[in-house]
Parts: sequence; structure tokens; C-alpha cells
Amino acid sequence: MLNYNSPINNHIEYNDISVKEVSPIMKLNLRGKKREFFTIIGKHLDMILPTEANTSSSSSKLTSIWLSPDEWMVISNETTEKDSNNYDLEESLYNSISKTNLGAVVDVTDQFVMLELEGSKVYELFSSGSPFNFNEFKEKKGSSTQTLLNGIDVIILNKGINLVNLFVRRSFSEHLYSWINDSASRL
Repeated sequence: MLNYNSPINNHIEYNDISVKEVSPIMKLNLRGKKREFFTIIGKHLDMILPTEANTSSSSSKLTSIWLSPDEWMVISNETTEKDSNNYDLEESLYNSISKTNLGAVVDVTDQFVMLELEGSKVYELFSSGSPFNFNEFKEKKGSSTQTLLNGIDVIILNKGINLVNLFVRRSFSEHLYSWINDSASRL
């Protein structure tokens, strides 16, 4: 049985913003650039990986986020069982991609914490701690970015109007969550 301990133990709720951890969510890092890599990934994921910077693509079960020209993060759209960290998708991709030297498949589920932020002041909160200009970003559902938030590397995915998923490394998540709580209380 997996012993999952979250560094985030509460839910932030202010007038125009709410923040909560969504867990456990499967997160896989994919790397590759050969044509065969894209063919196999497309068949396994039932979607095409995004090839434009700062974009994502989704299917009914998965979302893939562009991280670099040869790197993506694939996440499940639904939470998984807390007592297991074995994923059939990871195993089949590993066998088809990594073992055949077409690319790399790495489970980063425990490396990243996923926060869901919702409300009309989400982008005001981000702008107070990030150098990134969110003006166009907030208008495009499915857009993504890698930026700094309060000096911490994060990945942000626009899920809809005033709804975003934020991925932060587990080791920085408690500090970032504390900053978000403090900053959100002042908006």
C-alpha cells in the first residue's frame, strides 16, 4: 500500500479565489523526437501531442502539456486510487518507447503537486508574483506556460475561464502554498 502524504493540508477560500490540491493525479514526462515516437504515443494516448509552444491537447481521459520541442507532461483528467502508484499507461509506454530507445517515459507523479485555482482574481494573484504577462494567456483555454511564481518554477495550464491547474515541485509546494495563501488574503 502506498503511503501518500501531501504537503498541502487545507483548502484556501477567499472572496474571489479558491485553491486546493488535486491528488493523486498521474503525471508522466515524455521525451522523444523520432517519427515512430509520435506514432506510438498517438496510439497509446488516443491524442496527438501538441507541437506549438505553450499549448496543450486533451482527450476524455488525458491532457498533454507542451514543455519543450521534445518534451511533454501527460496528466490524467481524473484522480487515481490513493493506494497505488502503478499505471498501466506508464508501463505500456515504457515498454513501447523507453525499451526500444525511441524516447523516454518517466513517472513524475510524486515529483509535482497539482493545485487547482479558481476565481476572478487568479490572474491578479499570478501577476503579483510572476514576470509572465497573462493578458493573452487567460483568454486561451488550453494554453500553458512555464514561469516563476514568487521565485519558484511552476507550470500553469489554463483549464477555462478563471480556472487553472498549477504544477509545482513537491519540495517547493508548501512554501508556494503559503505565499498563495498570504497573497490571496490581500487581494
